[in-house]
Order: sequence, then C-alpha cells, then structure tokens
Amino acid sequence: MNKKPESSNKRKGVTAGVVVCFLAAVAAVGAYTVLNYQNRVSEKLAAAEEENKEAKSAVEDSTQTNNLIFNADDVTDEEQTEEDASAEETETKEDEQEESQETAGESANVSFSAEDKLFWPVSGDVIMNYSMDQTTYFATLDQYKYNPALIISGAVNDQVMAAADGIVKSIDVLTETGTTVTIDMGNGYEAVYGQLKEVAVKSGDYVEAQTILGYVSEPTKYYSVEGTNLYFEIRKEGQSVNPLEYLE
Repeated sequence: MNKKPESSNKRKGVTAGVVVCFLAAVAAVGAYTVLNYQNRVSEKLAAAEEENKEAKSAVEDSTQTNNLIFNADDVTDEEQTEEDASAEETETKEDEQEESQETAGESANVSFSAEDKLFWPVSGDVIMNYSMDQTTYFATLDQYKYNPALIISGAVNDQVMAAADGIVKSIDVLTETGTTVTIDMGNGYEAVYGQLKEVAVKSGDYVEAQTILGYVSEPTKYYSVEGTNLYFEIRKEGQSVNPLEYLE
C-alpha cells in the first residue's frame, strides 16, 4: 500500500532535478552568449577607436604637411618679392647714375672742340706714335699693326692727369691696356687712359683738366718690351684721331 507514494515522490524528484539542470544549462548558455557578445562589442569598439585615432593622426599629418607647403610657398614668395625689389632698386640706381652723368655734363658745361688744346697726361717721351694710315711695329708682339693711340713712356707710380675737363664715362679692365679710364670731354670727344692703377675717380665723376686720375702701372703683356707706359687715345664720334694734333 505505501509503495505508490514513494514511487511518485521519486519521479517528482527526478523531474525537478532535470528542470533544475535544464535551467542551469540555459543560464550557462545565456551567460556565455552575453559574455561573448560583450567581448565582441568591446573588440569592435576598440577597433573603431583605433581607426578613429589613425584617421585623426592622418589628418594631423596632412595638416602639418600642408602648413609646411604653405610656409615654403610664403618663403618663396617673400624671396621672390625681395629679388624683384632688389632688381628694381638696381635698375633705378643705374637709371639715376646714367641721368646723373648726363646732367653732370650739362651742369659742368663740358665742351671740347678742334681748336681746344689738351694737357699732357703724363711726363714722358712718346715711344710709339699714333698711326692709323699705315701699320707700325710692335716689339712685344713682333708684328706690324695699326696704332690708335700715343704710347708715352713713364715710370711706375707716375701721376696720370686728365688732359681736359670731362665726365668719367667708364672704368674698365682690358686685356691689352689694363685698367682703362674713358672720359667724355663733350661734343663727341673722348679721352682714353690705359695702363693705370689706383684709379682715383669713379664713373660719373666730373673732373677738371690736370686732375689726378691714377698712377702708371706695370705694362700688360702686350707692352712688356716697350716698357712701362701710358696708353693715351683721343676719339671723335667714336673714331680714333691723332692726339698730337690737340696736345700743347
């Protein structure tokens, strides 16, 4: 009579255990699923944050690069502006110098004519005469050629003086005549003084007759045999003329 209740109770106990195990299994699976989901979400958030950092870093690098490019462009523009300003200033100075040379001649009333006489620019003997109608012998070169100037002997450091009033047109260093000063005497006349050193005037200066222009230098290789001398040439409208016709 008592066996049926016991059997029923056992069945109930087994059923309850199975339910509990099932619920535990469901809870475990749910916990695992939730944990796995959280991990996946965390990984995605971390990856997204890393991508944001990389994108931000790329933007910053790009900005810095652009800033460097812009700064380089600014520097280049500034340098170009300075170069343009310097070139413009140089042109302005050259224009002013040319204008000052022209006005200096007018204000100084520079004028020379065929009737005027020149002072001897250096004290010495003529060792080679002007000769443009026939050739003359050049000892250093060992050849005959035309001579557009007077070659006047002198000693190193002898004073070289202006033969007439004028405006210093140019100061050049030439292979044949060394340091050479050209003076505009007016009315198309020019005087050329070669083989100088320690030139005491500058381009654009007004000089009066007998003003010291510089000093006799060692001769160039074109006149080594002739010896120390002054190269003295007179030009009229760009053509060489005989200085002896104008010297006192």
